[in-house]
Amino acid sequence: MEPDRDQQPDRAAARGVTAIGAAEAAGALTAHRPMLLGLAYRLLGSLHDAEDVLQETYLRWLDVDRETVAEPRRYLSRVVTRLALDRLRARQAARETYVGPWLPEPVRTDPSPFGPLETVELRESVSTALLHLLERLTPPERAVYVLHTAFAMPYAEIGDILDRSAADCRQLHHRAASRLAGERRRFTAGPAEQRRLLDAFLAAARDGDLARLTGLVAADATAWSDGGGRIRAARNPVYGADRIARFFAGVYGRRRPGVRATPVELNGAPALVLSWPGGLRYTLGVAAADGRITDLYLVGNPDKLTRIGG
Repeated sequence: MEPDRDQQPDRAAARGVTAIGAAEAAGALTAHRPMLLGLAYRLLGSLHDAEDVLQETYLRWLDVDRETVAEPRRYLSRVVTRLALDRLRARQAARETYVGPWLPEPVRTDPSPFGPLETVELRESVSTALLHLLERLTPPERAVYVLHTAFAMPYAEIGDILDRSAADCRQLHHRAASRLAGERRRFTAGPAEQRRLLDAFLAAARDGDLARLTGLVAADATAWSDGGGRIRAARNPVYGADRIARFFAGVYGRRRPGVRATPVELNGAPALVLSWPGGLRYTLGVAAADGRITDLYLVGNPDKLTRIGG
């Protein structure tokens, strides 16, 4: 979302900014909006929070003598990163109150609000699988990893944003990459393979075919369900092919008629929107490697699905 145009004049006037100045500030922010929104989302895993960060960035940008800013993109990236890190720290401190597993807010990327996802690396950088793993990092590790990996930002520039040395940022990136390396092997399958496995899994679940379901899932797979305490969802991860098969056959089998599955692209990967009569909805995505599903991501928290069609 762009800075709220209806409120821009009032906000600008309250800061002593002319209408022309407000329009110039909004224009500069809008020019870099996809990148800034993508940066905030990768740091937070929440599109709602990312948009709030951009709103606050606009207000900070209004107060700046913009003629002294030689590189608006670099300046705005710094503000977005610092604001996002403040939110990330606050959220991590309050995470104990969240009911059940927390998963990133699904975002439709057909087209992407973060700009073109033209490479495998860019698609992976917004994937549910990676964003879920990034929750294991400290806020500084996550910031350095995102800025360097997704945006190819040099360590010296990252250090300027985080008030750290380039050497410190290099070490933070190495530590983050090392912590993620083992788990990232679990999602090496491309979009076509993910779609094949996802469709086959849903078909087997609807048929209640436990043998076929188990054959599609890696022995050490994990299913994550995010209901946020708002709807029924597994309060703990479901581990292992056999348990996952039984769980999904029970939820989506023939005893549960009326489920409609709509193919979509979420976070740069194939996914499904599962809808029941009465408005109940979930999104389902998978990670896969070596021809089998390694992780399943089921999001039903209504607060995270307000902009998902289907």
